[in-house]
Amino acid sequence: MPDTHAAPIHRVPAFVTVSLALIMTSVDSTIVATVLHELQQGLDTSINWAGWTLTAFAFGFVLMLPVAGKLSERLGRRRVFLISISVFTVASLLCGLTSNIAVLIVLRVLQAAGGAGITPSATGIVVDYFGNSRDRAVSLFGSIFPIGAMIGPIFGGLFVTYWNWRGVFFVNVPIGLLILWMTLRYIPPDPPRSQRPDARMDYPGIAYIGVCLLAGMLAASFLGEHNVPFGSPRILIPAVLALLAGWLFFWHIRRSDHPFIAPPLIYGPGFGVVNLINVLYGGITIGAVALIPLYATNRYGLSALQAGSLLVSQGVAAIAFSLACTMAIRRTGYRVPLYIGASLIGLGMLLVALPPWFGLSPFAWLMAVTFLLGMGTGTVNPASRNAGLQLAPKSAAMLAAIRTLSIQVGTITFISIVTMVLSVSSDPGISQAWLYGFWAALVAASMRLIASVPEHHGAW
Repeated sequence: MPDTHAAPIHRVPAFVTVSLALIMTSVDSTIVATVLHELQQGLDTSINWAGWTLTAFAFGFVLMLPVAGKLSERLGRRRVFLISISVFTVASLLCGLTSNIAVLIVLRVLQAAGGAGITPSATGIVVDYFGNSRDRAVSLFGSIFPIGAMIGPIFGGLFVTYWNWRGVFFVNVPIGLLILWMTLRYIPPDPPRSQRPDARMDYPGIAYIGVCLLAGMLAASFLGEHNVPFGSPRILIPAVLALLAGWLFFWHIRRSDHPFIAPPLIYGPGFGVVNLINVLYGGITIGAVALIPLYATNRYGLSALQAGSLLVSQGVAAIAFSLACTMAIRRTGYRVPLYIGASLIGLGMLLVALPPWFGLSPFAWLMAVTFLLGMGTGTVNPASRNAGLQLAPKSAAMLAAIRTLSIQVGTITFISIVTMVLSVSSDPGISQAWLYGFWAALVAASMRLIASVPEHHGAW
C-alpha cells in the first residue's frame, strides 16, 4: 500500500475528484427513469423495452461490483478509477448517439460496468492516501450519494423540457473528461506492482458469483412482473440456478488458495454482521423509501409531483445527519449512531404505515415522516461504512464493493417482494402500508445485531 509520506496528495482537490465521480454515477441511477416516456417515443419502442434500460444498468452494475473491487487490488486504485471513468464516459456518449433500443440496452450494461468500478477504487484511494482523515472522508461519501439521487430527477426534467432525452447521457461526457483531467493531476500514480498485495484473478469464483447474481436478479425481476405467478418456471429456474451457483461460490472460495473474495470479508467475525446491517438498514430501507411515492399515490391519491417531492425531504435529512455523524463518529463510536439510526428508521416505517395524525394532510404527514427516515439513514451511513473498513484497510476496495453489493441486493429484493404483493392486491395502498409495518417490526427485532458490530473510537 502507498506510504502517505512517500506519495503526498493534495487532499481537497483529490476528494473533490472522487466526489464528482460518485455524484456522476449516483445521478445516473435516477436521471434515466425520469425520461423513460420520452426515450420510448424517441426510439419508437415499447415501454417494456424502454424499462430494460434501467434493468440492464442494474444488472451490469451488480455483476461488475465485486470484479471491480478485485481489479482495484490487482491493477491499482488510480488505474481502475481512470479506466472506470473512461468506460462510463465513452458509453454515455454512445448511449446519447444511438437510435436503436437494443444497442442502447447493451451500452447501458457497458456504462454500468464503468460505474461499478468507481466506488471501490475511490474508496481505496481515500483509504490509501488520506491518513488519519480517511475515516471522515469515507463517511462523507454517505452525503454525496443522496445529492446525486436528488438532483438526478431535476436534471432529467430540465433536459426533457429544454432539450431531449439524449441530454441525460451527453451531460456525463464533459463531467467525465473533467474528472479524468483532475485524476491525472491530483491523484498520485499507483505504486509498482511489486509493492501491491498479490491479487491473482480467480476466474472460477468470478463465474460462480456472476451466475448467482445474474440468475438471482432475473428471478427478482420476474417476481415483480404482474402476469408471472410465483410458481412460474421463469421465477423458479433462475432462483434454483442462483442458489446452486451461490453454494458453488462459497464451496470454491473456502478451498481456493487465492479466492475471488476472501471468506472472512463476507461472513467472518465483524464483517458478517456489518454486511447484514448494510442489507437491512441500507439496501432494504433504500428500497422502501424509493417506493414511498408509489405508496403516496396509491393510498392517498397524491399527484406525481407531490409524491416525488417526498424523496427530496428524505434526501435533505440524510445529507444533514450524515454530515453531523461524520463529525461526531470518532467520539460516539459505531454502535451508538447505529442504534439511533435504526430506531429512527423503524419508527419512520411504522409512521408511514399509519394514517396521518394531528390533523395533518397526507402530503404534510408523509413529508415529515420521510424526513424522519432521512435522519435515520443519514445517522446509520457513516458508522456502517467505517465499521467494516477499519477492520481491513488494505482490502478497502473489495469491502466497498461488498458493501455496495449488499445494499443493491437488499434494495432489489425488497422492491421485488413489494411489487409481487401489489400485483395481486385489490387495495395496493393498504397492502403496501402493511408491508411497511412489517418492515418496522423487523427493524426493531434486528437491532440486537448492533451489539455484535466491532466498536471503534477515534481515527483508524
